[in-house]
Amino acid sequence: MPEPPVADLVAAVRALRRASVLVVGDAMLDRYVYGVVRRISPEAPVPVLAVEREVAMPGGAGNVVRNLTALGAAVAFVSVVGDDQAGSDLTGLIGGQPGVEPWLLVQGGRHTTTKTRFIASGQHMLRADQEVVQGIHPRLADRMVKIAGDAVAATTVLVLSDYGKGVLDGETARRLIDAAHAAGRPVVVDPKGRDYSRYDGADIVTPNRAELAEATGMPVDSEEAILAAMRALKAAHRFGAVLVTRSEDGMTLLDGEHVHHFPAEAAEVHDVSGAGDTVVATLSAGLAAGLGLPVAARLANIAAGIVVGKVGTAVAREEELLEALTPERGALRKVMSRSAAIEQVERWRRRGWRIGFTNGCFDLLHPGHVHLLEQARSWCDRLVVGLNTDASVKRLKGAARPIQSEAARAAVLASLATVDCVALFDEDTPVELIRVIRPDVLVKGADYTVDQVVGGEIVLDYGGQVKLAELLPGNSTTATVARIRG
Repeated sequence: MPEPPVADLVAAVRALRRASVLVVGDAMLDRYVYGVVRRISPEAPVPVLAVEREVAMPGGAGNVVRNLTALGAAVAFVSVVGDDQAGSDLTGLIGGQPGVEPWLLVQGGRHTTTKTRFIASGQHMLRADQEVVQGIHPRLADRMVKIAGDAVAATTVLVLSDYGKGVLDGETARRLIDAAHAAGRPVVVDPKGRDYSRYDGADIVTPNRAELAEATGMPVDSEEAILAAMRALKAAHRFGAVLVTRSEDGMTLLDGEHVHHFPAEAAEVHDVSGAGDTVVATLSAGLAAGLGLPVAARLANIAAGIVVGKVGTAVAREEELLEALTPERGALRKVMSRSAAIEQVERWRRRGWRIGFTNGCFDLLHPGHVHLLEQARSWCDRLVVGLNTDASVKRLKGAARPIQSEAARAAVLASLATVDCVALFDEDTPVELIRVIRPDVLVKGADYTVDQVVGGEIVLDYGGQVKLAELLPGNSTTATVARIRG
C-alpha cells in the first residue's frame, strides 16, 4: 500500500478530535520521585536520593485515557480502584482531565495498583510496586459491565486495556466484547497473559513481540516467524486484525490478509514506558474518527516514536504529531503548550543543560528586547520565553493593546536563535509557569530589582538565580508605540 500524502495524514491527525472512545481496564497510579544523588548511605552501599519533587499521574488504562485526551478525543472510562489514598488520588487525576466521563468504582479492602519510580539525573534508580493481583468482586464486575454496556452506545470504539490486575478477569472481557458488538461498535484489545480466548472475536488486538510469543508458543525471531505467529493468533481467536509492536523494529499490522509494516519513527529513545498505551489510544482514536485501519496504525506508530523520546509515562499531542509530519514548520516548533514545554525542559535537563526563563508581552520586538534575550541566553543552555496571551496583554495594557496577535508575537520570538521555547500564559503574571518550568536562572531587565521580579522568590528558594539584564536606553515598547502613533 503506498504511503498516504502528508496532507492526508495531517487531516487525519486533526480528525482525531472527533473521536469518542470507551476505555475499560486496569487503572493504576504512576508516581515519579525526582532528586539528586550526592553521596552513598552510611547504612548500606546504596545511593541517597535527595528528593526535589514528586509527580503523580494515571497509569495503566488511565494512561490510555491520558493519551486519548491529549489527542482531543472524548473518553468514557470505566475501572475499579481501592478504598485507599492512591485510589482517591487517581480518581482526582482522572476526573481533572478535560473531556473524560469517569466511572471509577470502589472496592473495599482492595489496594490500588501504584508504581513509584525513583529518578536521579534522568536515570531510573528503583521502581517500587504496591498491588494485589486478583479479580474484582463478582457484583462489582456485574455493575461495571452494566455501566460499560450503557456507555458503549454513546461512544464509537471500545478499548479493553488489560494489565492483568483483575478488572478484566473471568468472563468480564467476553461480556464487554459481546455488548460492544451488539451495539455495532468495534473492539480494540491491549492484551495480557497467554489465554487470548477471553478476547475471541475482538476487531483488533495489539500485543508486543514478547506477548505474541507467549500467546502462541511460536518463535518470533524473524519477519517470517512473526507473520506466522500473527496469522495463527488471528485464526485461532477470530480476530479482525493483529497489530504487533516491535520496539526498534517498528510495528506490523495484519489486516485481513494484508500486511503493513511501519518502521520505527523515534529519533532517540529515552523511556519506553507507556508507549503501548499511546499506540492503543492513537489507533482507537483513529478508528473512532472514521480513519482506515492502516492510516490509524500509521499515526499510532508516529505517536509511539514521540513518546519514547520523552521521560516517564508520557503522551503524544496533536501538535507533536503535526510537527512530526511537517518538520518544515521550522521555528514554529519552538512554540509549545505549557505541558509540551514542561516535557521539553525535562528532556533538556536529562542532558545536564541549564534552563533560563524570561517573560513579557513582546508586542513590538525592538533592539531592547533583542539585547535582553541575548543576555538571557548567555546565562543558560536553553532559554524559555513566557509570552502573555492577547487577553492577558489587554488586561495589563488596555483595550488598544496588543498591536500584534499572540500568534504573530510567538512566531517572531521563535524565529530568534537566542530563543529555544515560547510558552504562552493567560494569567496576569508568569508565576505559575515559572513554578512548573523551575528555571535555573530567571532573567528580567535592570529596571527591576531582584526583590521585584515576579517568581524570583520561588527560584531563589530552590537554589536558582535571578539575573538582571542591562537595558538599551530609549528602547521600550511604550516609547516605540508612542513614536509610531506620532
